[in-house]
Amino acid sequence: METVIILVFVFGYLAITLEHNIKIDKLIPALVMMAISWALISLGIDDFSQWFDSAKHSLMENFDGLGHEEKMHLMEETLLHHLGKTAEILVFLLGAMTIVEIIDYFDGFSTIKSAVKFNSRKKLLWMFCGLAFGLSAIIDNLTATIVLISILQKIVKDRDIRIWYAGLIIIAANAGGAFSPIGDVTTTMLWIGDKVSTGKLFVYLFIPSLLCMVIPTFIASLLKPFKGELELQPDDGKPRNKYSSTMLFLGLGAIIFVPIFKVITHLPPYVGMMLSLGVVAIFAEIYSNSKFAISASVYGVHDVHASHSPVHYSLSKIELPSILFFLGILMAVAALESLGILFGFADSLKENVGLIGTEPAGTVVSDLVVLLLGVGSAVIDNVPLVAASLGMFSEPLDNQLWHFIAYSAGTGGSMLIIGSAAGVVAMGMEKIDFFWYLKKIAWLALVGFLAGALAFMATRAIF
Repeated sequence: METVIILVFVFGYLAITLEHNIKIDKLIPALVMMAISWALISLGIDDFSQWFDSAKHSLMENFDGLGHEEKMHLMEETLLHHLGKTAEILVFLLGAMTIVEIIDYFDGFSTIKSAVKFNSRKKLLWMFCGLAFGLSAIIDNLTATIVLISILQKIVKDRDIRIWYAGLIIIAANAGGAFSPIGDVTTTMLWIGDKVSTGKLFVYLFIPSLLCMVIPTFIASLLKPFKGELELQPDDGKPRNKYSSTMLFLGLGAIIFVPIFKVITHLPPYVGMMLSLGVVAIFAEIYSNSKFAISASVYGVHDVHASHSPVHYSLSKIELPSILFFLGILMAVAALESLGILFGFADSLKENVGLIGTEPAGTVVSDLVVLLLGVGSAVIDNVPLVAASLGMFSEPLDNQLWHFIAYSAGTGGSMLIIGSAAGVVAMGMEKIDFFWYLKKIAWLALVGFLAGALAFMATRAIF
């Protein structure tokens, strides 16, 4: 039965990787393989010889001796445990996405567009890459990419030039997301899973992430597409919302407040995110002069009045397919973890590849393995790779292994346009060809990835 479940996962994983070829959204195979995997576990619960206790992070010693009812009860408890951990991530992301959409509702990001008063290609490159690096650490790399490419489309007229900027924005956004606990889904997973702390994540990964952005940007600035001046789009003449700047800084400040809230209260991050969303929503409702009542939806007039509420409008704009994809993939990986498959794979990996003695207990996996994880995240989605690593390794909070995984999984996806959420969304917004990106941008991403990895090793040796 274990073999069947592994095959379900492999075929589902393959369908996710080939979503652009088979024309099926990746959320569909993710949800299907999650449901089938847990159904097979339920049907064959008596055939399994081991069970992984997620709370104690070890294999149960007496699983074989349990009766059918006890095993079913244990499976239900385990499923509920994983659903709770997954829900923490999903609710956190829903809050962050809604805040960003509220900022956009008030045209907050026009503040950034208004700062472009020059037409130097090189200056514009550094400006957008710097913004991508900084914004992705605050509003996550996916959202930062959407925002900046949207602004780019309003500034740069020539698409052939614009896709070059988009390619470097992908690299910069993924680099910026790696050192922040709220900058990338995978880093958020490690943070919520108590594998990394905000302070240590910044200390270990800021310089590697910065180099991962700066070096490709510097090399690109010497290339032909970024020399000379470019033709800017004319101003659309639309008046700016008078609250645009206020909502931009309020929204970004609210998101930055979340890690501070976690440190002060020791509550899960999603609680702080809900508080931040509530505060931003209060100001949004006041500024919009909305008379909308939430109770109106009960009486069937929701659709009529929803457009008057920035909060309801923003909730309707968030990327729900991504949320469902994360649900499916995280719960599917949880199925493999519960059967002890990932735990066994980790042990064999450690035995065959070897360890590095940078920790007293010698528990840091070979750098080569983590680098391969980064390369793997370019080929397949980094979310399941990190989810798998959470089930494979039991290293404590702030072990250097987790920081290197956060860097590799976060930045390695830049090497292929389908390797990260930022790349996929840029591909859709600008219709960037897979092979064009592979030829023109991938080598820049590889150089930055390796430079950052070397910087991490140097930083690790110092600290």
